[in-house]
Amino acid sequence: MSEKRNPLSPARFLSARRRHRSAGLVVLLFGLLAVGSAYAAFAPDNAVADNSAQSQQIEEGKKLFAVGCASCHGLNAEGGTNGGGKFTAPSLIGVGAAAVDFQVGTGRMPAQQPGAQIPRKTPVYSQEEIEALAAYVASLAPGPAVPAAESYDVSKATDEQVTRGGELFRTNCTACHNFAGRGGALPNGKYAPSLMGVSEKHIYEAMLTGPQQMPVFSDQVMQPQDKQDIIAYLKALQNQKDPGGFGLGRLGPVSEGLWGWFVGIGLLIAVAVWIGAKGVKAKGAKAE
Repeated sequence: MSEKRNPLSPARFLSARRRHRSAGLVVLLFGLLAVGSAYAAFAPDNAVADNSAQSQQIEEGKKLFAVGCASCHGLNAEGGTNGGGKFTAPSLIGVGAAAVDFQVGTGRMPAQQPGAQIPRKTPVYSQEEIEALAAYVASLAPGPAVPAAESYDVSKATDEQVTRGGELFRTNCTACHNFAGRGGALPNGKYAPSLMGVSEKHIYEAMLTGPQQMPVFSDQVMQPQDKQDIIAYLKALQNQKDPGGFGLGRLGPVSEGLWGWFVGIGLLIAVAVWIGAKGVKAKGAKAE
């Protein structure tokens, strides 16, 4: 009587077929399925939410751009002329979010009227609208991003950082902005604005993007730590008192010379005239 064969258990069944030529493909498919299931379980909700929020912000920025910026910079930010070709608005493709945050955050854009220099004024847009505009322009092409807060935070700056920042500022910036950061005149009706009262973030963004006639101090030209040290020096200047009395705008020998001429010499002339008038009056009294 022949013996009945026991059926194979699942483990022995798989073991018997593990050398089958399709076994590797089956294992790969099972692995991909497992990884995909794990990713679907943990990742997509946050990723979809983030992408949705960013897309919504970019779309909002596009609408704001079409209303407030496209008349000069073009509907697609390609730049163009306005006012019969009197001035040219530059292309914004590739300028990055940092340039938008600086220009709009300081109120320079949108400009009230064209000119050699666009001055700082009260911002037109709210911070949320500025962020939306920056996100839209950043989506057009890669460019400098808005710096993180720790990049320009100088609340814990040391004296060494302030001293080093002063050296860097005097080397790279005083030719235009004055040794005290109070600004100065430039050719063709332009000027370097005062840096007093400017926020740390906007100073960093100005160095990063080079607005108007200012050169660009990218991270390849000036390290982030160097930028932070310069900001620390400027903030120390803002809090510095004038030990000699009047600061006279800290514009240097020109303002001091004018003060000496009009006030000092003016007082001497007034005294001389008073003495002369008094002497003439005394002679007249004697003659009588």
